[in-house]
Amino acid sequence: MLKVGVIGAGSMGKNHIRIYSEMPGVELVGISDIDAELVEELAKQHNTRPFTDYKELLAEGLDAVSIVVPTKMHKDVAIDALRAGANVLVEKPIADSIENAETILNTAKEVDRCVMVGHIERFNPAIMRLKEIIDSGLLGKIVSISTTRVGPYNPRIRDVGVILDIGVHDIDVISFLYGRHVNQVYAVAGADIHSMEDHATIHMRFDHEFSGLVEVNWLTPHKVRKLTAVGVKGVAYLDYIDQTVELHDNSWVRKAKIEQKEPLRNELEHFIDCIDNKRQPEPAGEDGIHALNVSLAAIESYKNEKLIEIKE
Repeated sequence: MLKVGVIGAGSMGKNHIRIYSEMPGVELVGISDIDAELVEELAKQHNTRPFTDYKELLAEGLDAVSIVVPTKMHKDVAIDALRAGANVLVEKPIADSIENAETILNTAKEVDRCVMVGHIERFNPAIMRLKEIIDSGLLGKIVSISTTRVGPYNPRIRDVGVILDIGVHDIDVISFLYGRHVNQVYAVAGADIHSMEDHATIHMRFDHEFSGLVEVNWLTPHKVRKLTAVGVKGVAYLDYIDQTVELHDNSWVRKAKIEQKEPLRNELEHFIDCIDNKRQPEPAGEDGIHALNVSLAAIESYKNEKLIEIKE
């Protein structure tokens, strides 16, 4: 029985708590949040123990911990968790800077523990199915992948702009689908309702002949989450929310068979399975650093109105 904890009980943290509490082979030892009333209520609801000081939770000898706190806190909490002996799942983005992200990974190597980054869309059944389709060659060589991730602003998001909050999802997904890293990025963005950018269009180049385009905003009154992959033999249209993939070629329009499932449950099951079987989880810390690197480059690009080369 793996001993697990959750640090951070906001909207996403609550989902981690719920799923761990239902997962076989896992003991949810405790949950931590600075809101004492909230964490007490959640602990009663999920039959676990509340902590307002996460270090007291880490002292319980956890095998694994989900870190679901504001991005600026990721480095300190992750390092404390790793040094306490826990394997770590840290929500995206991995950290607020490349230096802090590398510090997390270096600490994980020192203490021989793993770090997984919570890029949840990799575990969306539609993305998992599309990856299989692309790798099978059914669409032929993929030449462009574009995404739209737009919707109303959530006032709880104060510490980052739209690129680091939601754009990072599709930056990672497009890299994952191509199996390649970004070489160059150019972004156009602006801030109209937020202190940081609240709308952005991010252009990415992979190996000089493959393109990625990410459109994000907090201005659209309804939520849209879609992706289009264009290949030389056909096109795939994916809906993240409906978990559907529709394939178009010269002869057919057809829908891929997909077994719908909560992406976060897939993600946490993968994390726990990797710890059980001593395997490196994916996306690993290095994947998280690449997505963060490209996101920060996109922010630099729009602020300085220039193309940014991605160096790793």
